[in-house]
Amino acid sequence: MSFRSPYPDVDIPEQSLYDYLFGGIAEADLGRTALIDGPTGAETSYGELIEQIDAVAGALAARGLAVGDVVGLLSPNSPAFAAVFHGILRAGGTATTINALYTGPEIAKQLADADARFLITVSPLLDHAKEAAAQAGLDDEHLIVLDGPGRAAGGHPSLADLLTQHAPAPEVSFDAATHLAALPYSSGTTGRAKGVMLTHRNLVANVAQTAELTNTTRDDTVLAVLPFFHIYGMTVLLNSALRSRAKLVTMPRFDLVQFLTLIQQHRCTFVYIAPPVAVALAKHPIVDQYDLSSVHTILSGAAPLDEQLGKAVAARIGCKVRQGYGMSEMSPVSHVIPHDGDAMALDSVGVTVPNMECKLVDPDTGDEVAVPAAGVSEPGELWCKGPNVMVGYLNNAEATEATLDADGFLHTGDIATVSADGVVTIVDRLKELIKYKGYQVPPAELEAVLLTHPQIADAAVIGVIDPAAGEEVPKAYVVRQPQSALTEQDVIDFVAAKVAPHKKVRQVAFIEAIPKSSAGKILRKDLRAAN
Repeated sequence: MSFRSPYPDVDIPEQSLYDYLFGGIAEADLGRTALIDGPTGAETSYGELIEQIDAVAGALAARGLAVGDVVGLLSPNSPAFAAVFHGILRAGGTATTINALYTGPEIAKQLADADARFLITVSPLLDHAKEAAAQAGLDDEHLIVLDGPGRAAGGHPSLADLLTQHAPAPEVSFDAATHLAALPYSSGTTGRAKGVMLTHRNLVANVAQTAELTNTTRDDTVLAVLPFFHIYGMTVLLNSALRSRAKLVTMPRFDLVQFLTLIQQHRCTFVYIAPPVAVALAKHPIVDQYDLSSVHTILSGAAPLDEQLGKAVAARIGCKVRQGYGMSEMSPVSHVIPHDGDAMALDSVGVTVPNMECKLVDPDTGDEVAVPAAGVSEPGELWCKGPNVMVGYLNNAEATEATLDADGFLHTGDIATVSADGVVTIVDRLKELIKYKGYQVPPAELEAVLLTHPQIADAAVIGVIDPAAGEEVPKAYVVRQPQSALTEQDVIDFVAAKVAPHKKVRQVAFIEAIPKSSAGKILRKDLRAAN
């Protein structure tokens, strides 16, 4: 038995994301502040942002970007990110956003898989970007450094070069329902990162679907610490705030003192976080030194938020705390506790967003779980269908078919219950993906790295709860080669040198053999049971 949102369906315009966000902007809004660079305080108005977007689009088109071409964007949060991201889309290109913590080989792998024609980055990430560009076959003219000195100074093309080229934005035409706007990479319900194909309609739909539930308005000042390269930051922060004509304060990375300072300085009203930030807000003594009274709502996503932790944050800050749920494959939001959902349990993920249909399916029998007339249902895998669901994984029909069924339902891999009034609670997950500080950590990727060590005979990785951190961390189970003197720190250091910081192995255990099925599949449940 399927269930839908208690909210009515919303209109989803058949428009490009650019036209949806900026096409109907009122003259009076052009002078409003759209973006504030947190570290410098520099402000960008809506009118200036639109001019920059058009200029970037024109410059990229003049440099050979054609409709449908992919551009890699490797950058932390900044106003320039917004101009470049939307400039790529405005020119008819597809933005594949890249984790700013990635190593050169990780960046190169994404560029190659996405067949990117350009890479745009910032100077602090230039070394990794140059390594990746070389591996992906991109020359210096196709590596753009936003804050670089520019081509005239002997460097790579810069944002200033793009903006001063004064090339008109191209006239482009495409079907918003099928043309790819963004290509973030996600491990989905399996271990290997895959390009998630999101159309303009997908992104437009999710902004429209969440607008009433989050209730961000033009009077809000939103703190953007969650990265725009992640679909959470891209849709829920960047696009939704701009559509609402709110003010967005950007942070390139999380720093607690700067986080608190910016809230106080700019009187931020709406703050989006991941659960590790909630721990600091609830427990760190420095929080009391700042005036956070302007905050009316904190919304947590990207990983489960403990109910007691959320209540502690709400009590300390004096604001509402909400939780949402989604996946890159759903652009990303499918469920959220709405702004007026005070009666909903904070450990739930709230209600289904408009225009979506969901159901719970028993993973063992394949039978649909009944929605109860009262109380809470039996658990089942959450399946979701709607206009925000991806069109599939790039060049991976097998993974697409395993995740999207013939009826258009996305199989999330998460086990949930639903109450009689439509409130969904995530209770477990089928997928083996590890969530560390809101980032996805595929065990299979770490296992592949571990197996390249000459002193490691076999290895497996699972997520375990670290009592000190209060969150899930990657733990490696390692079988040493005979006569090896490999230590736990040796293993940790070896992996750390080859992966982004959030993917590092945090715990190591040496065992005699990795438990496996007769088919050779690692029995992670046995490792979890022994942990």
